[in-house]
Amino acid sequence: MVNYKLYYFNARGRAELIRLIFATAAQEFEDIRFEMNEWPEYKKKAPLGQAPFLEMIDDKDRVFRLGQSLSIARYLARIFGIAGVGKEEQAEVESYGDLISDLFNELAKVRFEKDENLKSKLHTRLYDEIIPKNLQILEDIVARSATEYLCNSGITWPDLFLFCTLEWLDEKRNAILDKYPHVKALEAKVRGNPKIAEWVINRPKTEI
Repeated sequence: MVNYKLYYFNARGRAELIRLIFATAAQEFEDIRFEMNEWPEYKKKAPLGQAPFLEMIDDKDRVFRLGQSLSIARYLARIFGIAGVGKEEQAEVESYGDLISDLFNELAKVRFEKDENLKSKLHTRLYDEIIPKNLQILEDIVARSATEYLCNSGITWPDLFLFCTLEWLDEKRNAILDKYPHVKALEAKVRGNPKIAEWVINRPKTEI
């Protein structure tokens, strides 16, 4: 039996995908959250000097720590069986995850930009170009799928990643999703998963 401890700031951010993977797998874990002023102390344990990081302690008290959010997500997805079936689909899953990561990073770039003039330009490009381009690609992928998820085998970790990435959209969110019915249906299907729904209802309420 492995004891999982996830360390991150008190936010959804780059740790929420990992939390959703645990929720989907019905796997208990310690969700260790901290404030920015507490980070220097936790940073001492971080294998790459970054958050999030995952700490795993097995029944022989051996400790394994892993950094980088997507590396953690991929590792856990393989353990819990949501990384795709067969080499080809697993490769597709990896590519979908990378695509969604690119979109997530663009959303985060706009959210955290402090220069208001640059922020406005980035926002316009994000909503006029980047989001439509990426959501259309994902729309076409889901439209071809037999399961209403990205892959024919069923739910995989990029479905969860897309779900939490879409939470970063601004007040235009509903109008945007209306243009991509298959993506909208996927988001609703993930949200309607009882394990995900329970997590979303009970998770700490944070801005991001």
